[in-house]
Amino acid sequence: MAGVPLCVAAVVAATIGFAAAPAAAETLPWLPVNACGETGFNPAKEPPSPGGPLLPPVPPTVSIPIPYPDFVPVPVPGPRVEQTRVAQDLPADPCADPCPDLTDEVDEPESEPGSTGSAGSSGSSGSAALPIPKISIDPRPETIPIPVPGGPGPEPQPAPPVEINPAERGFLTASMAKPGVGDVRLVSQLTGQGSENRTDKRWQVDGTDLGITWETKPGEVAVAFGDTFGKDWAPPGAFGEDWRSNVLGHSTDTDLSDGMTIDSMVQDSRCHAAEIIDSRHINNFETTTIPTSGFAIGDRQYLSYMSVKRWSMIPGMWYTNYGGIAYSDDDGQTWVKDQHAQWDNIFGARFQVSAMVPHGDYVYMFGTPNGRIGTIGLARVPVDQVLNTTSYQYWSDGTWTPVSRNLATPIVGGVASELSVRYDAAADKWQMSYLEPIGGSIILRQSSSPQGAWSEGATLVDTADYPKAYGGFIHPWSTDQDLYFTISEWDSYNVYLMHASLHP
Repeated sequence: MAGVPLCVAAVVAATIGFAAAPAAAETLPWLPVNACGETGFNPAKEPPSPGGPLLPPVPPTVSIPIPYPDFVPVPVPGPRVEQTRVAQDLPADPCADPCPDLTDEVDEPESEPGSTGSAGSSGSSGSAALPIPKISIDPRPETIPIPVPGGPGPEPQPAPPVEINPAERGFLTASMAKPGVGDVRLVSQLTGQGSENRTDKRWQVDGTDLGITWETKPGEVAVAFGDTFGKDWAPPGAFGEDWRSNVLGHSTDTDLSDGMTIDSMVQDSRCHAAEIIDSRHINNFETTTIPTSGFAIGDRQYLSYMSVKRWSMIPGMWYTNYGGIAYSDDDGQTWVKDQHAQWDNIFGARFQVSAMVPHGDYVYMFGTPNGRIGTIGLARVPVDQVLNTTSYQYWSDGTWTPVSRNLATPIVGGVASELSVRYDAAADKWQMSYLEPIGGSIILRQSSSPQGAWSEGATLVDTADYPKAYGGFIHPWSTDQDLYFTISEWDSYNVYLMHASLHP
């Protein structure tokens, strides 16, 4: 994937469970050993070869995928979701392995050696002959879901009353200066093998991405991860049998300068992180459910997410069923997908991938269409009506209007993906980061108001430094001088904490 934009190279499948050909772990660059003497993966670029770039080798075999229809009956409605939860019991020593019977590798017998004869070449056998790869056909099933009558399904939820808030004129605030981004450094690896949190040993989180963080209560944050894989995972990329569409951890670490300790994760069994927002895991129906932002109002936690129908033939793109909101009243242990707080994907609708931020009397929702390429729209809703879609007003040409989400005026130029937005109360400013998929960088903007005008974008992470990185989710305990954010990396398929020094 060398030479393609960040969004393509890094995220062809990073949140989707797309099976890429595994590479030996030894080919990945390594981070120094952690406190437990384990090595991790380095998301930064490897030093260039002294002899300059080399042409990629000709593979011995070129596989051509040929799809064929695979008709799969899908019960509708789906089964009721059992949310079994198991209390965490970790040893006091952070380097101790709490579940060696579950997480340690078991030696398997070596396979019988096979013949490795090389393909002959036509003409002379001289070394200058060009190798000709063997062409093979790779039949691949393409799921065609067939709805069939299901069981009782989830308990129906009563629809909220229609409460349309009338249109209200707004105004743009003066544009702020472009953020001054100074030194940007990798702080630590948060997840996976060799990480500071040893998530592979503690919760069978060997490969994961995103790392969306929000404050659940004073002194505690939640951190949500995307598609997650267990001990059968191997780099590069996102694939494996122990697949959970999302998992959730909690942290009380207030000193982020040396990393972020994850104190616990929601578990469905011993040393196994639970999938908190259920997914059918059926291609072309509901492939996965991926978190996009989180926030708290009182004792209730909210999580915006996208229900992904399928992955596009275009690398790094996808199609959603809808963007939705789930909520939890037990500090994130169990979650309810609200049946009515959904924005269906109709004619490229916005707010399929959303970042939601409470501020004052409103919760503001920043959103893009499905896939990675789309402009950013804005909506707001009173804090006591978050789950009532009829109460939302959309920013359209200077007016907060209930008319149509599709008419929401783009609040910044260009296209964006993977939004993260926070309000800094001390500095009275808004900060927004996102993946700019065309140029392939993670961008930071700032504004005096959610609707803008927003400043010009400053680069936080460039593909020249982190060629397969994506994300850029801001930690809520950042300041206007010290910005902490998470990125993910495709080859190692794990999450890293970054720090950027900001100046006026």
